[in-house]
Amino acid sequence: MVHSSAATPDDYIAGLEPDRAAEIAAVRDAVNAALPTGYAERMAWGMISWEVPIELSGPTYNGQPLVYAALAAQKNSNSLYLNCAYVSAERNERLREAFAASGHKLDMGKSCLRFRRAADLDLAAIRDEIASTTPEEFIALYSAARAR
Repeated sequence: MVHSSAATPDDYIAGLEPDRAAEIAAVRDAVNAALPTGYAERMAWGMISWEVPIELSGPTYNGQPLVYAALAAQKNSNSLYLNCAYVSAERNERLREAFAASGHKLDMGKSCLRFRRAADLDLAAIRDEIASTTPEEFIALYSAARAR
């Protein structure tokens, strides 16, 4: 995994090659446009991350904020991590069905969607998934998953 030491999401994008920066910026804009109030955008784990602030979630297993979604330019592709969709089988299936209905190919790994261009993604489905869960709901889903 490619790791960045950029201090801010803007710095991260500015450090990418222009073509790649445009693709990452387009996906970032889609996520930010749909993001419910209460999440915080920052750099974490060497990528752009949207998180539930620790002040809201309370203690976590690793002492870090809960990552709702993240975005990174990797060596051979780009990755969008949608913990909001991976937190339940129902949400995961909803995302898969939306991609299938739109005709977009879903290149989904265990924890991310891989893409080269923003146009490879069903951005409407991603916006819907991002918008679907408040921080409080995500905390509850996280807590239920950890209890299993």
